[in-house]
Amino acid sequence: MQRFSCPHCGTRAYFHNLICLCGEPLVYAPVVRRMVADAPHCANRPRIACNWAAEVPGGFCASCAMSHVVPVMNIGDNQRLLASAERAKRWVLANLAEWDWFTPADPGRRPRFLMLSEHTGGRDQQIIMGHANGEITINVTEADELIRLKRQLKLGEQYRSMVGHFRHEIAHFLFDRLKVLPDFLPAFRAVFGDERADYAQALKNHYADPRDPAGDFITSYATSHPHEDWAETVAHLLHLTDVADSFCSTHLDMPGVPPDYHPYSETDPYRLLNIAAEITIAVNDINRALDNSDLYPFVLTVPVRHKIAFAHGWLQNHLARGEGKAA
Repeated sequence: MQRFSCPHCGTRAYFHNLICLCGEPLVYAPVVRRMVADAPHCANRPRIACNWAAEVPGGFCASCAMSHVVPVMNIGDNQRLLASAERAKRWVLANLAEWDWFTPADPGRRPRFLMLSEHTGGRDQQIIMGHANGEITINVTEADELIRLKRQLKLGEQYRSMVGHFRHEIAHFLFDRLKVLPDFLPAFRAVFGDERADYAQALKNHYADPRDPAGDFITSYATSHPHEDWAETVAHLLHLTDVADSFCSTHLDMPGVPPDYHPYSETDPYRLLNIAAEITIAVNDINRALDNSDLYPFVLTVPVRHKIAFAHGWLQNHLARGEGKAA
């Protein structure tokens, strides 16, 4: 994520800031990707602290407009949980905008988010996150850090976050956008396998007997089905690109990272992965000095790198491939 500044005084501003230290309100304009002085506020600004500019005065921003269902705000912590989940969604959408996904230049369809809570005022309901026919279901209850950590430990996962959930589920939607292109599916199947395999049975088999990634997959869940391998691969591509971009935007310097490097503009995915790996290894060492968990506790094997490179080529160049017109 890039660094931002207040349009009034020039003080550094962070992506989610609502107000500058100078007292002026901050509004993020996703079209120009910076804080601006004069723009209508998103209607969700007072409710969930959304600092994005509205698409029309009195309306929602581009991110909030994608949320077609939200929890009942006055039940439990639903308002706070939705605010946290929507904040993660805005972060991920801003990342994807660097490759012109869901921007004004992108004529393709947008996802519809069902932002659901387990807390309904009566008996808690189970929410299964997923994607189907353009609708992405997100369980905002997992925006509670303690709940999310308990589930991470229960499932034996190395990493679990709201940003990660959005990256994974949006990846499924991006697959549906790309699959209409004549060259995509044959190339995809050569790398990930045949996605027409029985999905429900594959997940049933996975939960009954999880497979070891064995160097061919980025996570155990990726072994379950080609659709999940793709989604996990795309999520990790976005993790690594954004880590590198955030590092470079701070103007930190280290061997192996070129001056003025712009990860989202990188056309060589293997170079991007090498640089991102150097950064994550360095930050892992820093975290260990404080006895904290590794920033990125995954190993990028050769097969995994090839899969990430495949995803990078299609996601970065989707408009050039004619995807926007076809979707």
